[in-house]
Amino acid sequence: MYLRISNDCVVPKDEIIGIFDLDNTTVSRQGRSFLPRAEKDGCVVYTSDELPRSYVVTVRNGELLVYLSSHSSRVLQNRARSKELLA
Repeated sequence: MYLRISNDCVVPKDEIIGIFDLDNTTVSRQGRSFLPRAEKDGCVVYTSDELPRSYVVTVRNGELLVYLSSHSSRVLQNRARSKELLA
């Protein structure tokens, strides 16, 4: 099953580690350093030209990938729980 995180991007649900709100997670020091470090390591995938509101952390073949999404974390979490998953 897949979770649609943007109009052009879907991710396998079994690869998802977490769905995070961008504003809430950048409050702590660890949260502020996570995304710049992931971007420096080449792990960030931009899914839209719009302002990101959340990010989805996945592991694919042992590699960390961070997808930035213009959808809120609440929308993505609701999709993950609903039948909007793509089979």
